[in-house]
Amino acid sequence: MCGFAGFVGEVENREKVLVDMMNTIIHRGPDSEGKFVDGDAALGFRRLSIIDLSEVGDQPLYNEDKSKVLVFNGEIYNYQELRKELAEAGHVFVSNTDSETLLHGYEEWGEKLLDRLRGMYAFAIWDRKKKRLFAARDIFGIKPLYYAQMNGTLLFGSEIKSFLEHPRFDKIFNEDALGNYLSFQFVPTNETFFKGVFCLQPGHYFLYENGKLEIRRYFEPHFTGDCQKTFEEVVEEVEAVMKESVQMHKISDVEVASYLSSGVDSSYLTYLGQVDRTFTVGFDEGKYSEIRDAKEFAASIHMQNDARVITPEEYWDRLSDIQYYMDEPVADPAAIALFFLSEEAAKKVKVVLSGEGSDELFGGYNIYCEPLEHTAFNRIPMPIRRALGKFAEYCLPRRMKGRGFLMRHGKTLEERYFANATNIFTEREADKLLKKGCAPGIQRVTKPLYDRVKGKDPVTKMQYVDLHLWLVHDILMKGDKMGMANSLEVRVPFLDKKVLELAQTLPLDYKVRAPKTKVALRGAAEKVIRSKTAEKKKLGFPIPIRVWLREEKYYQRVRETFTSEAARKFFNTEILLKMLDGHKNGKKANEKTDDSRKIWSVYIFLVWYDRFFGHEKPVHPARLSAV
Repeated sequence: MCGFAGFVGEVENREKVLVDMMNTIIHRGPDSEGKFVDGDAALGFRRLSIIDLSEVGDQPLYNEDKSKVLVFNGEIYNYQELRKELAEAGHVFVSNTDSETLLHGYEEWGEKLLDRLRGMYAFAIWDRKKKRLFAARDIFGIKPLYYAQMNGTLLFGSEIKSFLEHPRFDKIFNEDALGNYLSFQFVPTNETFFKGVFCLQPGHYFLYENGKLEIRRYFEPHFTGDCQKTFEEVVEEVEAVMKESVQMHKISDVEVASYLSSGVDSSYLTYLGQVDRTFTVGFDEGKYSEIRDAKEFAASIHMQNDARVITPEEYWDRLSDIQYYMDEPVADPAAIALFFLSEEAAKKVKVVLSGEGSDELFGGYNIYCEPLEHTAFNRIPMPIRRALGKFAEYCLPRRMKGRGFLMRHGKTLEERYFANATNIFTEREADKLLKKGCAPGIQRVTKPLYDRVKGKDPVTKMQYVDLHLWLVHDILMKGDKMGMANSLEVRVPFLDKKVLELAQTLPLDYKVRAPKTKVALRGAAEKVIRSKTAEKKKLGFPIPIRVWLREEKYYQRVRETFTSEAARKFFNTEILLKMLDGHKNGKKANEKTDDSRKIWSVYIFLVWYDRFFGHEKPVHPARLSAV
């Protein structure tokens, strides 16, 4: 587990440039560092020691004749099986790491190596003879990989911030990404907020040779729903595959713990993992804390739970530093809470299990019930529903009950569903808010995804969209960045190739029976954990943003940001201030109609923008605290 940074191309003081790039991501690997530098390429590595704690496992790693060089971030869970096969083929191993399996596997199988891997990974291999770089990202996008072709140089690495240290990198803000950010609460494509910087998409690899970059897709999920087995048989299969996945994800030479909320996903993983420690955070705001339920569950299965109450002051005061670690703004308030959760866990362990991915694979989001409900209304001809939706959007008061329902159901699923997030900006609202306006972009992002699942049931379509957008650019982005900010490896047993293979076969009835979600997974969980937990409705990570924004000190903090030079540069600030004042002065807003998430989306963007573009270079929080 680690982070890496590198480049291909000419530059003066190559080693110093590489070291500067590596130092920006020291949080990803504080245990050791390694460098490879020649006249063509430079690869740098920061290590968090998990498997093979000896120095022999340090990277970069080389093959037998040192013609190939590897840097790698992640874990390969079936590496022992692959290692045996490669050793029998004559490859000589010098370490016990999973990393070396990638190097010899690429020698043996080339790009076909990727078809054999089971794990989370981003890695790059430099072929010194062919002067070619091969880099790949895992099938779910658990680990990040960024790249940029700029001024005759290819930059690549685990985090964008390392690129800022290279003299050939031009730091230019990509304003075109703002419109989609406001609607999705993240940048939903391979673009980033840095012009010319891209993230390699899940299940893709690239080859770079002679100044040319070629990107190819090597994996795509296929939901068939063709399982013919009884529900009881499927429940047994879910139980078996999850037990096996959790055991694979526990392979480590250090202690493995678990995040624990009050929901079924983390509770089931914790039980299956039989870890010694669990970690929970919450807020002292009643319904915004899962600590009591988590402690109660941990006690029921005889496990230790370390819990931390996050104060509003520390939450708000750490926002700028957290944006440094994030690289790009993600307007999900849970991202900040995850930072504190990982910070707490990192005091005791280096590795934790976490429940990301179960909702996308097994059908867990509450919104997945929506297409299966209100069937009588949905039988009204679409032209009539469209007219009702337009009337609701343009004529009814914003906070009127039922307005949102009419607007949503006045559109087809493909038109209305683009991300598992609510209370964010419509394209019309984003266009009004931005000084430059924005062209409609949501369906340009989602249409290619929906085209791949034509003819599937609505829940499968929503899962597919979420797997490629919400999971990659929100859930996994914040999971990786917040864990690694605290030098903590986060492992996600639901996002396993074998688990996906089973989940893809589940028919609709084994996923969602409105109002019940994750039907088969809950059936498996209920066999071993209490029904109260197994059947609990999905809560998400509750954050009291709407409460805090009505408090004077946080209202003033946001108001000051909304009247800043940066805010005036991009936004029609009178709209922002009206929204902020309306939220603060309004009556207790209905959860489904308040503006707190919209306010938060803009505020987080501006905090991030100030950290990365308000100054010459963003400074690592560790260096700031040392000043």
